[in-house]
Amino acid sequence: MKKFRKVLDGLTTSSPGATVGSPSCGSAAGTPTTAPTPKEIDVQETLVSENFQLCKTVRHGFPYQPTALAFDPVQKILAIGSRSGGVRILGRPGVDCYCQHESGAAVLQLQFLINEGALVSACADDTLHLWNLRQRRPAILHSLKFNRERITFCHLPFQSKWLYVGTERGNTHIVNIESFILSGYVIMWNKAIELSTKTHPGPVVHLSDSPKDEGKLLIGFESGTIVQWDLRGKKADFRIYYDEAIHSVSWHHEGKQFMCSHSDGSLTLWNLRNTTKPFQVTFPHGKIQKDARKESCKPILKVEYKTCRNSEPFVIFSGGLSYDKAGRRPALTIMHGKAITVLEMDYPIVEFMVLCETPYNNEVQEPYAVVVLLEKDLIVVDLTQSNYPVFENPYPMDIHESPVTCTAYFADCPPDIIPILYSIGAKHKKTGYSQKEWPISGGTWTLGSHTYPEIIITGHADGSIKFWDASAITLQMLYKMKTSKVFEKPKPGEGRATELVEEDPFAIQMVSWCPQSRIFCVVGISAHIILYRFSKYDANTQIVSLEVRLQCDSEDVISPSENENNPSFSEPGSHSPQPHHHHQHPASPGSRTPEGIKDSIPCLKVKDRAVRVPPGYQSELVIQLLWVDGEPPQQITSLDINSAYGLLAFGNCNGLAVVDYLQKTVILCMSTLDLYGSTDPYQRLTRSPRRNRQSTSGLTELTDNQQSIDMERSKSPTSESRENSFTRSRSSSVSSIDRDTKEAVTTLQFGESYGRKNDVLPTPCLWVGTSLGVVLLIPMSIPTDQEERMEEPVTMGVSGAVLMLKGSVLRFSFLDCMGALIQTPYEVWRDHNAPEDPDRPRRRKLVHFSPSSSQDACGDGHLAVVCSERQAKVFLMPSQSCLFVHNITESSFVLRADVVSVCNSVCLACFCANGHVMTLSLPSLRPLMDVNYLPLTDMRIARTFYFTNGGQALYLSSPTEIQRITYSQEMCDNLQEMLGELFTPIETPEAQNRGFLKGFFGGNAHTFDREELFGEAAAGKASRSLAQHIPGQGGVEGMKVAASGAVGELARARIALDERGQRLGELEERTALMMTSAEVFSKHAHELMLKCKDKKWYQF
Repeated sequence: MKKFRKVLDGLTTSSPGATVGSPSCGSAAGTPTTAPTPKEIDVQETLVSENFQLCKTVRHGFPYQPTALAFDPVQKILAIGSRSGGVRILGRPGVDCYCQHESGAAVLQLQFLINEGALVSACADDTLHLWNLRQRRPAILHSLKFNRERITFCHLPFQSKWLYVGTERGNTHIVNIESFILSGYVIMWNKAIELSTKTHPGPVVHLSDSPKDEGKLLIGFESGTIVQWDLRGKKADFRIYYDEAIHSVSWHHEGKQFMCSHSDGSLTLWNLRNTTKPFQVTFPHGKIQKDARKESCKPILKVEYKTCRNSEPFVIFSGGLSYDKAGRRPALTIMHGKAITVLEMDYPIVEFMVLCETPYNNEVQEPYAVVVLLEKDLIVVDLTQSNYPVFENPYPMDIHESPVTCTAYFADCPPDIIPILYSIGAKHKKTGYSQKEWPISGGTWTLGSHTYPEIIITGHADGSIKFWDASAITLQMLYKMKTSKVFEKPKPGEGRATELVEEDPFAIQMVSWCPQSRIFCVVGISAHIILYRFSKYDANTQIVSLEVRLQCDSEDVISPSENENNPSFSEPGSHSPQPHHHHQHPASPGSRTPEGIKDSIPCLKVKDRAVRVPPGYQSELVIQLLWVDGEPPQQITSLDINSAYGLLAFGNCNGLAVVDYLQKTVILCMSTLDLYGSTDPYQRLTRSPRRNRQSTSGLTELTDNQQSIDMERSKSPTSESRENSFTRSRSSSVSSIDRDTKEAVTTLQFGESYGRKNDVLPTPCLWVGTSLGVVLLIPMSIPTDQEERMEEPVTMGVSGAVLMLKGSVLRFSFLDCMGALIQTPYEVWRDHNAPEDPDRPRRRKLVHFSPSSSQDACGDGHLAVVCSERQAKVFLMPSQSCLFVHNITESSFVLRADVVSVCNSVCLACFCANGHVMTLSLPSLRPLMDVNYLPLTDMRIARTFYFTNGGQALYLSSPTEIQRITYSQEMCDNLQEMLGELFTPIETPEAQNRGFLKGFFGGNAHTFDREELFGEAAAGKASRSLAQHIPGQGGVEGMKVAASGAVGELARARIALDERGQRLGELEERTALMMTSAEVFSKHAHELMLKCKDKKWYQF
């Protein structure tokens, strides 16, 4: 705990890094303030660096660019691999784990060690990894990198410790899962095929052991060659040479026949009695044409052949559709007896897997569901019902249903908001799902003790908004709304929207939400703002539309000057606040000039008729910026709304507008230059408007190359060009800003403050921050009586204080003199559509947090925290003295800054373009944490990064996934308790009783001992240059946890005994060899002695 004491006598400028009289840290003219100031500020700062630690908590959404799928039929958990090396492991809701291969290589294949709590991954860099799933955060135990061959297929038989690995060269290697060391036993491709065959059979595309005999391995080569290899005899039982390429093979559970899928869209069924030709050839989707030829079909990429006890077997496959039907969607085909069902998918199928009741491949399979992994979705089909309904997915896999363009994160919400949003959202849920329980139900998860209501809001490219319940590190959809319903649909090929943004005219740029008053505001890319109120009742509403002309007639260009870094301000005069209506444009249908140049029309057309709106968020007001002289409106860069004041403020690179949403009027609309009045810190030139205006607005500013706003507007926020990484460094001072840069309004904040230095009492103010590092205070006069508020105008003065920082201003926040956060005033929510009670008329109930309410110790005044993209400053109001300053970064710039509550205190959290996450104490701005978290930041992360209270933050880690992180040590410590357990002790189901005679006569499958064949004693060691063993970081102790179930214990005991027996056998062999060699040596020595016995010394 550290105590900070500042003694203020007149104007104090002894803060770190400050220079006396510098306007960057003082008042406008650097003169002593005449306003009364407290004698001392006594703030007990409780936060220390030990309170902070950065770590990832959980990842939500659909795995981006999936490549592989695996399922453990006993544990009932699912694993999905991705192209970027990620692995998502899913169980029951709440059991959701993300792992990442350090190499970032694509995951080719995943294989569970069924009911063992482990997973094998094969990656595109030809490395195998063994993951330990018996800990809440899985870790790699072993890795094995192949140096000379490329991995193409892996197969791990149930309850085996030997993994078969097929390669691109056609060879099959065998890996010991426990030690992750290659066996000396190799099936070379030239041994597998006949010596007389002159062509290479191609890569291994399939490996499986025969259900009838584990000692027989079926090897499928890409060219169409299939070999059954006798592992004991080290020879081929049979070879099949088929003239169509093979994609997959699936056994009948009895092991007497198997099915192959081919590149010509055919399925072949082979009987082991006669392997010279297929027992059956079918083209499921190939109709016979008039000339008796089959239609050409696409390849069947995978087939699964599953038997049922009481019905015909299932044959399920992907692909195989005929080529002639253009535009047909990807399909999964289910053949059950003579019935063929084609399930069309919204996206291409990456992989599918049939879920069966038994883990044993030699028992009747009894399939009950099929998991289908699509490029952008995961669906599970119920096979137990004839219409094959899908299960309702409990995971939030549809975050990206329309691309995410912005996010907001609210921790510690009012407790009643989540149930209310859920109850309204539940009415619009889809129906027709399977009635059965979600089959991926493994793992355990309990609601942790450290939970509080959290809500995540996502804005999307199609104008939709989604509210998510994010409490207790889970994510569930609460409520969805479509902002496009406010507007008329633009006619195809024309309409005003298409000329501004071709793809997504309704795309959401930013949102503002007050959970207490439940007022919600969105900013769209077509320079529009929509204000929503929440109601539990449906209503007929007429949407009010306001049109605002916010376009400069002259460029605000900075002139080069000697004193740009040290501009001198004149003391602002005490003008009375006056409303500025001179730029306000009345609502009009729009017009065009005779030359056809667009003027005074908005980009979108608001519905002008009364519309019936359901319960939930209902639109009340739409504000649109207008075209001016053929120039489209500039995108809105800042927004703030205050329910207590009934005001909404927004700005762009042209200026600022303030709207009274209670009276539905524009009360201020002026250029940034006009806001200064006589206190402009820059000497500016005016010149004629440029056609090609540079954008300094929002995120377009952060692209690598400064394109014109016209180019930027032609793309949607989801455009790939916005994924550019930040490589351009920004200037470190205001003086080097591009001469043609206009001053944008970058942040706004309503609050109770002191508009002028000589103010004694706080009044409602609007804090305005600009892209040139200037902070303006605009005092306001708002009628307090409810009737007067609805009739009397709100007045605003623009002669308030001016403060300066380096770089574009990002965030304002206010603390009292004890260092506690001052909340923004708000109106308590009331339902506008609720039936009126004549005895209790509805009145506005306002909650104010005045800066002077808790300041008996230090008198009036409060602290203002201002953060720009370069530095942070803390000012004392009303004297405007700069108490503390901290230069956050010189080489990069801050993208996101928020004042957040952590550990019953507050701090400033910053995220920089170079990937650093930092926290600073308040009010002293001491650095508490600085972590180089992301090596490279792209536009998507910049647009979606969001800090919230409780030491949490989030960003979009990929176009389909939300990554949540924590920077709180307390939450990092409690994370283990909050995460789900992937592994639960379950006894492995017993194999079915095979019957006495079957077991007695056909028991060879159970007497097969892989250890005898593949162990070092029998097979020797593999070449060291073939593969390199890499120990993992996970620690072997994780795998040595006592296994669950008697079968697991017995299996482990048997393996241990086998290994011990093997070692004893090896020891005996070595002893025998040593004894033999000793005897030979003794014999040779004796013979030599006899030969030399009678020789003299000189005869040698």
